[in-house]
Amino acid sequence: MIINHSIGRSHTIDMSRDTSSRARGTRGGGRPRLAGRAAAGIAALLAAGLVAACGSASGAPSAGSITLYSGQHEQTTQSLVTAFEQQSGIQVNVRYNDEDSFADEIVTEQSHPVADVFYTENSPALAYLQEKGLLAHVDAATLAKTPAKYNSPQGDWVGVSARVSVLIYNPSLISAADLPTSVLQLANPKYKGKLAFAAGETDFQPIVTSVARTYGDAAASSWLNGIKQNAGSHIYPDNETIADEVNRGAVAFGVVNQYYWYRMKAELGASAIHSKITYFAPHDPGYVVDVSGAGILKSSKNQAAAQKFLAFLVSKQGQEIIAHSISYEYPLDDGVQTTAPETPFDQLQPAAISIADLGDGSTAIALLQKAGLL
Repeated sequence: MIINHSIGRSHTIDMSRDTSSRARGTRGGGRPRLAGRAAAGIAALLAAGLVAACGSASGAPSAGSITLYSGQHEQTTQSLVTAFEQQSGIQVNVRYNDEDSFADEIVTEQSHPVADVFYTENSPALAYLQEKGLLAHVDAATLAKTPAKYNSPQGDWVGVSARVSVLIYNPSLISAADLPTSVLQLANPKYKGKLAFAAGETDFQPIVTSVARTYGDAAASSWLNGIKQNAGSHIYPDNETIADEVNRGAVAFGVVNQYYWYRMKAELGASAIHSKITYFAPHDPGYVVDVSGAGILKSSKNQAAAQKFLAFLVSKQGQEIIAHSISYEYPLDDGVQTTAPETPFDQLQPAAISIADLGDGSTAIALLQKAGLL
């Protein structure tokens, strides 16, 4: 069940897997979301639960347990969990869902708390819980492992990995020279019928926030109406669908985060890739770095174990697991590089929008709702 909270956050259920399957649910008002590809997530959930339940049985005696609410990719999360259990003896019971849905669930569970740790793909859901005073302060030694600009300004959650927005395009339908260089150009009528985007993705919210902070809410609202008109029937439920549709030539280009293209390439093989990716102009408001993070609930009865888990996520071992996973995100440890031939993280030229500027995503959600996109 999805519950809309007071600031009007709207969201979809995300059973995201590193194999690109995703199930979509309905919003709190019961209005159906756009249908995504059929998910095969149940088997993965059962497998993940089985691994978590048995993790400490085959190794050292259990040193306690924590419950993890994860909005991150399941296979990568499970690799991190398994390694942490083996290292610490602490059992991790994992639940997977969309991060916005989990944020609402955590709020409603305050009288009977369940989660110890919340692990997200994007920072706004953590910022939302932080604003409600529901997150515990992260140990200073853990925060020090990640550059401060990627952590909670208040120290209530830690940045773990990152991704960056890109344009994915099919060269047979549009040349690189004809692509927009600024996010505002997405609303140019010349792209009518050529653009794809996923309005309901939590990955898209930071771009909307960035546009609103740079040009104002009125301009952002007009921009959203423009891209809605340009996309037409190519407003998709998720970024995996955008990547698939652009790659097969159903639409010319779209806006995604970079890891969707690298993951698709790994899954399909280079010979099946008919698309490319590129960036907006340096420092354009559409060129946004999103941060995945993790926080500990104040209500957790397992604070010490939860702190150990966060410390593991940003440890060299944890960051290497992320770097070698098929999620293709950027580890935030400067000394760890991804295995994919991605643009090095330190060579990216994103917009100068901070974690604090991204906030809890409520402005973006309100603008998307106003445009009839949620």
